[in-house]
Amino acid sequence: MSSVSLYETYVRAPIRFERGEGVWLTTEDGTRYLDFAAGIAVNSLGHAHPHLVEALKTQADKLWHLSNLYDIPGQEELARRLTEATFADRAFFTNSGAEALECAIKTARRYHHSRGDTGRFRIITFEGAFHGRTLATIAAGGQAKYLEGFGPKVEGFDQVPYDDDAALKAAITEETAALLIEPLQGEGGIRPIPDERLRAIRQLCDDAGILLVLDEVQSGVGRTGKLFAHEWAGITPDIMAVAKGIGGGFPLGVCLATEEAASGMVAGTHGSTYGGNPLAMAVGNAVLDVILEDGFLDHVRDVALVMKQGLAAIQDRYPDVIDEIRGRGLMIGIRTVMPNTELVGAMRAEHMLSVPAGDNVVRLLPPLTTSVEEAREGLARIEAAAARLSSSKKAISA
Repeated sequence: MSSVSLYETYVRAPIRFERGEGVWLTTEDGTRYLDFAAGIAVNSLGHAHPHLVEALKTQADKLWHLSNLYDIPGQEELARRLTEATFADRAFFTNSGAEALECAIKTARRYHHSRGDTGRFRIITFEGAFHGRTLATIAAGGQAKYLEGFGPKVEGFDQVPYDDDAALKAAITEETAALLIEPLQGEGGIRPIPDERLRAIRQLCDDAGILLVLDEVQSGVGRTGKLFAHEWAGITPDIMAVAKGIGGGFPLGVCLATEEAASGMVAGTHGSTYGGNPLAMAVGNAVLDVILEDGFLDHVRDVALVMKQGLAAIQDRYPDVIDEIRGRGLMIGIRTVMPNTELVGAMRAEHMLSVPAGDNVVRLLPPLTTSVEEAREGLARIEAAAARLSSSKKAISA
């Protein structure tokens, strides 16, 4: 039972988990669930990963918090490793994806301001996007259900249809500072931007003299089988927001940028009380220890192939339940024939967790450490859920 003392902003399933290990969660009464939600792509290495647990415990015995008025060695180490592994030269650490996006937006606007082009502040975004729940990021996402009731929309965001290149080009004006896009929309329904289109968008930004900002909060840190999803297209952004999987379950985000893009972010222009704290840095470095190991991303791609083939077979057997399989790597979408909440519920009845998304899609976001055997167990439970729904539909129609 939910506490009456809490804000009533969540519709919670009546399940209470007590502990987790790997891809499994256990309730207070001892029931085990296969977790293919992973805290919505957060628990990238599963639950209670021993390397992460040890890193957190070791740091907890030393220092929990320091102001960013002082050097924090863990920040320097994690920033070095992230910039060496990516396009970026600079990193700013935050506590969440929304904060990483706020930093990215400010960095893009400040870049043009520092060059004397103070009129460039607008940012182009795309329908179906989700960039967070702050006032700026709900304006960037542009979805009415998140904007309603919070007063005037924050100025400076121009939204275009998801796949309309003519509208995108027409939206660029002398006031445009940047283009903000998810290489693979998560909340919007696991909708990937085709590689060739992402390359064209990169070229469009270059031609227009605007910055390309990527939101890889959900698609990053190995989720698609590359360290970051944009790598599949062979392009690099100017600025990128990262969170979720980088902390493996501990609150951590980061805004990454090239030296040039970050050039306007000088002393006093941005800050965070908790961002980059020693505990988060210890865990973030531990996550990278695992994800950057030789063969780790190969494993993600191998398990993703098992999932893709298995889901295609289930779709063939139950076309009255499953309309389409989408995604890349272990960021998978099942578009359903009936309301997606019905498949979420049927999977939960099979003691398996998933996440609903837009466009009538059910998200599968298993830990990147999921084994082939665990993937097959997940497929068996999805098939059982599909069979349950298919039988129910046939009984109703009869």
